[in-house]
Amino acid sequence: MDALDGEILTILRTDGRASFSDIGRRVGLSTNATAARVHRLERLGIILSYRAVLAEDEPDPVAGLEAFIDVRLRLDQDSEDFLAWTGRNTQIQDAVHVTGAYDYLLHVRVPDTATLDRLLRRLKNEAGAAQTQTSLALRPGARTA
Repeated sequence: MDALDGEILTILRTDGRASFSDIGRRVGLSTNATAARVHRLERLGIILSYRAVLAEDEPDPVAGLEAFIDVRLRLDQDSEDFLAWTGRNTQIQDAVHVTGAYDYLLHVRVPDTATLDRLLRRLKNEAGAAQTQTSLALRPGARTA
């Protein structure tokens, strides 16, 4: 997967009905090249399905799991590439470069533990994480003004 694939996925996340020609115009590819990339992403299992989301189906923003993931990158992993990867992932709310034993702290929101597990595996397989440590939020923190 490269940066163009990431741009295509970003477009499809917000508009699953976007035409290949529209996507191609937006990312600078021909219609045929865009279609070939989308079909490859489907074959690889990166794009699993397209669906209509009805207003009544929208998830409760408070439902699901909120987690914080400490990430230590592999020595050969570029920080900018890692941040670009996190920016393309809608489950990652924030990615903060931190001091200490880990390189980044991710704030994530996922619907369930199976999705969290998939995200953790993708962090290692796609994003260059050498090690992760996850903490689940049990209840929201008190906010001060």
